[in-house]
Amino acid sequence: MVLSPRLGLPLLSVGQAQKEVTHNEALVLLDALVHGCCAGAPSDTPPQSPEQGCSYICGVSPTGAWAERPDNLACWAESGWRFVEPFDGLRILDRLSGREWSYLAGQWSSGVVTASEVRIDGMKVLSKQQPPISVASGGNTIDLEARSVLTQVLATLRSHGLIASA
Repeated sequence: MVLSPRLGLPLLSVGQAQKEVTHNEALVLLDALVHGCCAGAPSDTPPQSPEQGCSYICGVSPTGAWAERPDNLACWAESGWRFVEPFDGLRILDRLSGREWSYLAGQWSSGVVTASEVRIDGMKVLSKQQPPISVASGGNTIDLEARSVLTQVLATLRSHGLIASA
């Protein structure tokens, strides 16, 4: 069977008998992939009672019906499991956590946002990390309380990655 290059959807052949089987298989896979969602983080064990039309991310050492399908997207349909081998750029929403799972460079990841800047209502609120800011020191009048607060603010900015460590 000839498959589409990116999503691996079965293609119809010239003169093929029972084209509806191939066509329906492609529709089931499209149903799972287009604006897809899954039921939680990758798992090595298939659910006991999979939900019709629900997708699951196979773990790195899957067992049972998922054996030998590491990292695949497993989609439960009326006639059983369908598997989609992940490809760079595949994204799926985790309906349990609300986070998006992304497949890139051979692995699934979630909760990581890659961007050059973040804008809210057109206003830039985050961009690349800024250079380090020195801890307050010296001066004629030393305010220990103010220095303590400044040290906490700088530590928080560093822990969030907004400024580099000194």
